[in-house]
Order: sequence, then C-alpha cells, then structure tokens
Amino acid sequence: MPGLYIGLMSGTSLDGVDGVLAQLGEAPFSAQVIARGSLDMPPALRQELLALNAPTDNEIHRAALAANALVRLYAQLVERLLHTAQVPAAQVRAIGAHGQTVRHQPGAFDGVGYTVQLNQGALLAELTGIDVVADFRSRDVAAGGQGAPLVPPFHQTVFGDAQQGRAVLNIGGISNITFLPAQTDQPTGAGLLGFDCGPGNALMDAWCEQHTGARFDDQGQWAAQGQVHAGLLAALLDEAFFAQSPPKSTGRDLFNRAWLDGKLALFAPLAQVDVQATLTELTAQSCAQSQRWAPGPCQRWLVCGGGARNLFLMKRLQQMLPAVELSTTQVLGIGPQDVEALAFAWLAQQALRAQPASLPSVTGARGARILGAIYRA
Repeated sequence: MPGLYIGLMSGTSLDGVDGVLAQLGEAPFSAQVIARGSLDMPPALRQELLALNAPTDNEIHRAALAANALVRLYAQLVERLLHTAQVPAAQVRAIGAHGQTVRHQPGAFDGVGYTVQLNQGALLAELTGIDVVADFRSRDVAAGGQGAPLVPPFHQTVFGDAQQGRAVLNIGGISNITFLPAQTDQPTGAGLLGFDCGPGNALMDAWCEQHTGARFDDQGQWAAQGQVHAGLLAALLDEAFFAQSPPKSTGRDLFNRAWLDGKLALFAPLAQVDVQATLTELTAQSCAQSQRWAPGPCQRWLVCGGGARNLFLMKRLQQMLPAVELSTTQVLGIGPQDVEALAFAWLAQQALRAQPASLPSVTGARGARILGAIYRA
C-alpha cells in the first residue's frame, strides 16, 4: 500500500520523540521524508518512565497514565508534522508508533517471557483521526523470539547493497547493529544478522546529567577530557551479555544505574570525567567488538541514532575499526535521527499489507511474523 505514513519513535534514551511523515512506495520500495520533527520528553514524564523501568508502587495505574501522557505527546508531534507538510490527516494511511519500552524480558521466567512498551494505540487513533499500528514486538516474543531488534529488515530494504557488505549501527539508549552482506551471489536478505550490542547512550547520558546537569555529553566533549580507567572498563565488560552469541537483546532491565553503581562500588571514588570517558569507551568497544559475529566482510559502517552526534564516540569507533569506512546514514540520504522513525513507518506499511516484518535469523523466532496491532480511526 503505497502512500503517506507517519513513524514515531521514543527510544531508551528517553530524550524525546522523533517523527517523520514519509511517502512510501513499494515494488520497488522507496521512501521520501516529507516532514520531520521531534519533541523533548517533558521532565515529569521522563522521570515517571524511568521509574517504571524498575519495580515501583502502584505500577498498573501509573503505567496507564504514563502511556496516555506519552500518546498525547505523540499526537502533538503528528499535528506538527501534518502542519509542516500542509497535509490533511485523511491523506495519511497509518501511523506506526513504537511506544516506550519499560520492561524487556523475552524468554524469561516461563519460557515465553514478555516485552512491555507503554502505548495507547486506541487513544492515538482517537486524537489524530488516523489508523495506528502499535505493539510491534509481542508477536515475535510469542513466537519464541527476542522481539528485538526490529529494524534490520528495514535496514536491508534501504541500505543493502549488491556489491558491498555493510553494517548499520544504531546508537540510541541501547545500541544495536545490523550486518548486511553483499548480495552478489545470494538472494536479498540471506545472511542478514542483527542484535543488540549493549549500552549506547543510556549510561553516558545518566552520568552526564547527574554530574553536569546537561542531559547528554554534547559531541562527547566532556568524555574527551577524561582518561579511561582500565579496571572499571574491564569490570563493565565482565558481563555475560557481551559474550553471548546472537540472537540477543537487552535494555534498561540490565544496563541501568544500579548496574553501573554496583561496578563503581568495586573501586575507590573515581574522577567523574574519567567515568564518563570509560562509559564512552564501553559503548565504543561493545559496538566494535560486535563484528566478531559478522556473517561476512562489511566494508562500510553506517551510524544512526543520537550517538551519531557524539563526535568523540565516532572517533573512537573509527580508531577501533581502521579498515572500515565509517560515516552516518546521512551519506545515503537519510538523517541519523530519521532512521528509526522511518523504520516504524515502514513497519506500519508492512502491517497494513499483511506482510511479515521480522526475521528469525535476527530475533530467533520460530518463523517470520506479521507484526503490529491495528487500531482503526
């Protein structure tokens, strides 16, 4: 179903909501961003969403109200995108809205586990008058998969190349990578692999905000002034997740402030700037080391997400990957901040087409599944 779609993404960084209005074609696929926008996460809502990442009082009530508040923010961004593009809501086929992940435990406890994204698709359809597709992850988890990452099939669609092996590295609150082998001698999608690498911006941002008041380390300038503490870095990397083979996914359930504080407790108090430098090194190393599972050579790495703006982090990645051509996705015409929102617009399109949008090679599910629940306007 070609047409106009909106994609909305609020990731584990909890810095805000990104959105795009895009014209999506099919056979062959094409994507043209008509309008883009973002809204900062209101501080009170951000604190509530952070609190809901861990057991707390009156969770059901608080989660329901937080979901309503988040969806009202989504609706504001939809209104802004439509106004910017001068497009009436009736012309948009669907909104793909990810929601806010607060728990991610696939396969845990009872063999199925769960993943929870706070969202309210019915309310968003009511507020916008547009069909909404939400709840993208739970079907893959029900089929024995990780429910994450969801974007590798989209990465293949827009960034795959017949002649060159590529990797797409998304550095949000959590980082994930997609390896796209050259398709010269194999069908499209064959050999594709994607998984979570570990913490992206989440720990860096939390430490930076606590000790400087800034919500993030602008271009990595603060970390660049510090020295990596080898002992702390080794303790951080001494986590089973990093050695675990794909398929794998993670979130704030593991990589949170309590986890970091437990590691810091092993050492005498360290200079705050040195901790920031070490956390940046942790993100860089865990991303770079993911190449051990690459199914084939990837000469070009394309970086997206908020971490693409961290110039010090990008520098360290390039130093760790000297044989790789490292750049942001902008070189191929899609802004680093647009990639995930555009992916959820594509996922909404796939849902309306009743086409599978997951890959067992990525999530470990028993098979490809149609993702998303549809709320008609």
